Amino acid sequence: MKYKKLGNTNIDVSLIALGTMTWGEQNTQKDGFEQMDYAVERGINFFDAAEMYPVPPRPETSGSTETIIGEWLKARGCRDKIFLASKVTGRSSRNSGMGHIRSGPRLSQKHIFEAVEGSLKRLQTDYIDLYQVHWPERATNFFGKLGYEHDPSEDGIAIEETLQALDALVKQGKIRHIGLSNETAWGMHEYLRLSREQDLSRIVSIQNPYNLLNRSFDVGSAEIAIREKVSLLAYSPLAFGALSGKYLNGERPAGARLTLYSRFGRYLNEYAQKATEAYVALAREHSLEPCQMALAFVSNRPAVASNIIGATSMEQLRCNIDSINVELSEEVKQGIEDIHLRYSNPAP
Repeated sequence: MKYKKLGNTNIDVSLIALGTMTWGEQNTQKDGFEQMDYAVERGINFFDAAEMYPVPPRPETSGSTETIIGEWLKARGCRDKIFLASKVTGRSSRNSGMGHIRSGPRLSQKHIFEAVEGSLKRLQTDYIDLYQVHWPERATNFFGKLGYEHDPSEDGIAIEETLQALDALVKQGKIRHIGLSNETAWGMHEYLRLSREQDLSRIVSIQNPYNLLNRSFDVGSAEIAIREKVSLLAYSPLAFGALSGKYLNGERPAGARLTLYSRFGRYLNEYAQKATEAYVALAREHSLEPCQMALAFVSNRPAVASNIIGATSMEQLRCNIDSINVELSEEVKQGIEDIHLRYSNPAP
């Protein structure tokens, strides 16, 4: 395994992180234990979770992922060896499918304090190493939304209150570092400005989607992330498995995520499919596994500190972790850039 510093800290996190959002839905506790055991054996020290997991969120399974991790930590007794991250659910209406979370989650002090206590209990730990805002309170561009429309009436809870609540939890020792997720360049800047002006805890990371079909982070956010030492924790590096090529030509493998859940269909639009075909062909031309080429590309981007993989089978997990040993030639890198010019960010 390879390791990188997280943000402006001295913490070494594994370049491959273990994503967990299928545990409790597509995967059982036994599956989760097997994945965590194998990940640690391969040198992974970074697990990423969220209070709303597993996905898709349902009242019947809410919090199951953190519960599975908590049971594993208790059984293995290795809390001090794991850099554990979780997230507080962003603003959602009661009709959004997440009304079961605090009757419609918000990013106020009250909601954040309540969310942390719930996660600590399920994770069976006294502290969370990295606590992230899952998505912004305000209406802005995330989850595939394009075309920003400014509407101050939709701003909701101010970032200042959210950051002050997170800072209080750091001072209490319940969380050690804070990060963002699904956030914009302006959002990063605002958190950094407030932390500087009010002497509050500083964000160390941002967890946004980043893959061969969606490199939108590079356009406006990569510069501020690199200059300010806010590490990118790349999620969906395989575009929910689409970049493996398994959905090409209309294939829908039984039990696969994009077969089961149409909500992630942006990775299967016409241009995303054409781009995927080109990337898969490039990989095979150079005797590479398509998924490993895609993951190796993400892992070696300058803003990335950790590449968050997810798997529903041990075969997928082994293949994904093995990407750490893949070196992309200059010819492959140029091939990727050529395809990117033809199909720029077809699935943001």
